[in-house]
Amino acid sequence: MELDIAVDFEDFFPSMMLRLGAEGFIGELCNGFRLLMDGDKGLITFESLRRNSVLLGLHDMGDDEIVCMLSEGDLDGDGALNQVEFCILMFRLSPELMMMDGSIGLKM
Repeated sequence: MELDIAVDFEDFFPSMMLRLGAEGFIGELCNGFRLLMDGDKGLITFESLRRNSVLLGLHDMGDDEIVCMLSEGDLDGDGALNQVEFCILMFRLSPELMMMDGSIGLKM
């Protein structure tokens, strides 16, 4: 029996952007990347995401779900996320952030 469970997700990125400013927000995204990355490879890999999934509250996450998460943001096809791919993915996952008027002055 397959369960179809909807999860409500509150997007905190827009309020973080307003509170921290563009540079502070990008800095926090980079901190998140470093938390999840493989320290030796400098990338978020399948293994590092599996190992750190508990930090995200995703301890019961299946391997196929991890692969899907990685492939969603993997722009260069190497099977892992570099820091730029991670930041782009985080922006793409925040529709409200994408619709902000640009008055924050974000420069990547």
